[in-house]
Amino acid sequence: MEIRNITTFLKVAATQNFSKAAEQLGYSQSAVTIQIQQLERELQTQLFERIGKRVYLTESGQEFVSYANQVMNAVEQAAAFSGEKNAVKGKLRIGGVESVCTTLIPELILELHEKFPEIELIIRSGTTDELIELAKRNELDFVFTLDKKFNHPEWVCASQTVEEIIFVAPKDQKRSEVPIEELVQKQFILTERGAAYQYELERLLAEQELRIEPILEIGNTETIIKLVKRGIGFSFLPKYTVSYELETGQLVQIQTNLPVVTMYCQLLYHKNKWLTPQMKTLIQLARKLE
Repeated sequence: MEIRNITTFLKVAATQNFSKAAEQLGYSQSAVTIQIQQLERELQTQLFERIGKRVYLTESGQEFVSYANQVMNAVEQAAAFSGEKNAVKGKLRIGGVESVCTTLIPELILELHEKFPEIELIIRSGTTDELIELAKRNELDFVFTLDKKFNHPEWVCASQTVEEIIFVAPKDQKRSEVPIEELVQKQFILTERGAAYQYELERLLAEQELRIEPILEIGNTETIIKLVKRGIGFSFLPKYTVSYELETGQLVQIQTNLPVVTMYCQLLYHKNKWLTPQMKTLIQLARKLE
């Protein structure tokens, strides 16, 4: 069984598209097809099925993903063994939800680059579900979530903090306490639907038969903060994203009679993932933030 074919299998599983996998691997589409066929003959099972222009893992294919990742982990271990054992270098692939990518990860990147300049960082953003799928296929080493507590026997939580989600307003807001029935009448700029904390806000409001109709929904937290600072509206954001603005008086936190919303910021990796020196280094740095 060739390592090349297993690598191709994982890439097709990640992209769900033979042509995209071929482009990313630098192969022709026919070469990718041949490699998958070779693997299927060796395993004596069908790994993919085509539906329209996309391909999907069969039940056997989904089961083989775990074995394929274990093989690739073994390859990584062998490669590390052949090099300098204690060297902290190589690729480190991190996925994070948008607010973590723009606020927390940059702090880790700066410290990593300063102490270990030979580490090559690759950062991807997405929803928790999207990032977990990428990590399952060995496309990512770590996933930074901001969600409800993630407990699953296949995943290891390397670091965890509890984060409060708060209402924020422009600095000229006179009242720091506003009843929720009144607050929902304000102009709001919110993250795109799908963020775990926005879903929780919608759920709490629905219990009181209330809702917020935002004037703008946008996925970039930094843009939201800039617009609120300009007085365009209120927002509902993780407190760590606006800590500097609150300390310097550029934004005001609004207290209300809605239950406090908290989420878990967790650093996760798959239980079958071999911890490289660079992964161990990131874990140590992340635990300093707890």
